[in-house]
Amino acid sequence: MMTNEIFIVDDDSDVCDALSAVFRSAGYRTAAFTDGRSFVRFARHQTPACVLLDICMPAPSGLEILKQLDARTYPAPILIVSGLDDVLSVVQAMRNGAFDYIEKRLDCDAIVARVVDAMDSWTNLRQREEALAFSVSAYAGYQELTRRERDVLSHIAAAATNKQTAKTLGISSRTVEVHRSRIMHKLGARNSVDLMRIIMNNGHIAMNNGHIAVSAHADDEAAP
Repeated sequence: MMTNEIFIVDDDSDVCDALSAVFRSAGYRTAAFTDGRSFVRFARHQTPACVLLDICMPAPSGLEILKQLDARTYPAPILIVSGLDDVLSVVQAMRNGAFDYIEKRLDCDAIVARVVDAMDSWTNLRQREEALAFSVSAYAGYQELTRRERDVLSHIAAAATNKQTAKTLGISSRTVEVHRSRIMHKLGARNSVDLMRIIMNNGHIAMNNGHIAVSAHADDEAAP
């Protein structure tokens, strides 16, 4: 990412000050917001390396902020932060585009480590999706796919399971299955094996130390 600034959003000014001090000590710049509306206005024009968003904010709440920013397409990972053990709220946050969840009770080093890991994971995921989107755009029938179907196709091409795809996209496994069926129909794949053949013929996918590398011109490589 081009910035190392972290946005911290929490209605408790003491929490903002504490987290700001922690991340400044780790070498990051910070911008803190105790008001959700001010943050949303600012975040629409400035892109950070990451957002730490308290889930229990007065109106707008953390969940409402995720919706207002369209967190799934926001150009930085948004991590929900909470001192509550509220599984339902966490699930709702993930479905609305939060990239990860961090508990306030973690110690300073653990929080920094979790945030750094999340930023790295988010960057790697975006790079893979961009590379895969470039390679799969050559598929016959690709233009007929909806945006969500293209997202699912990218994960299929990356060998993700339905469960993994569902978790990343914030949808159910059943919904992934429905999208997969529609993708196969639009691309002319007769079955799952045929779908993977289409993917491999249009974009060479290889594993390199656990990471996925994609070349959009697999046919240009020498045959073994």
